[in-house]
Amino acid sequence: MSSEIIPGAKPTRMELLALERRKTLAERGYDLLREKQEALIMTFFSFIHELQPIRERLERLLSSTYKDFALSQIFLGARKVGEVALNMPEKFGVDVKTRNVIGVTVPLLRLVELKSEEHRHRYSLLETSSKLDECISKVEESLRVIVSMAEVESAIRRLAEAIMSTKRRVNALEYIIIPRLVNTIKYIEMHLEEREREDFFRLKMIKRIHERRAAEATAA
Repeated sequence: MSSEIIPGAKPTRMELLALERRKTLAERGYDLLREKQEALIMTFFSFIHELQPIRERLERLLSSTYKDFALSQIFLGARKVGEVALNMPEKFGVDVKTRNVIGVTVPLLRLVELKSEEHRHRYSLLETSSKLDECISKVEESLRVIVSMAEVESAIRRLAEAIMSTKRRVNALEYIIIPRLVNTIKYIEMHLEEREREDFFRLKMIKRIHERRAAEATAA
């Protein structure tokens, strides 16, 4: 609990000075973490705002792609469309890098086209329709949007984790570490003050004894 003191703390001036330095550092760290937390939250919401239009764009693309796909099946037949789909080679890869956002490593994803003859379309344009071409083009565009959305969603997830981690550290400093340092400093100060009072009264009693003995010696 926050009312506890640090175990093993010795009521000495050296310990008091060390704890006061630790308290200063803890308070400075608390301020820095609060600033970081606020910056992380602002960046988190900027990514949230960025995600919504990407999702809307993807929904429109997928809806349009589905319509073109259905029309292609009507014009060419489901079997022909299936043959074209099976003969389509892998055309894209994903380039994965990272970037630093306020101390948080987030992925940087890019859809890259594989440049080679074997990655060209393997179907006859004469045997298919323009709707199928449009459908394939929209699928490719959808892949680009999906990769962009994955990048933003990954950044949001990692920023959320960083916010929670920073929040736990801020709370630990605010409600446990700093209060314990403050309570321990007060505890040591009270002990030192009590020791000073005891020393003062002890010296006063010794002085009185010496004065009495001096007075008795003079009278004799």
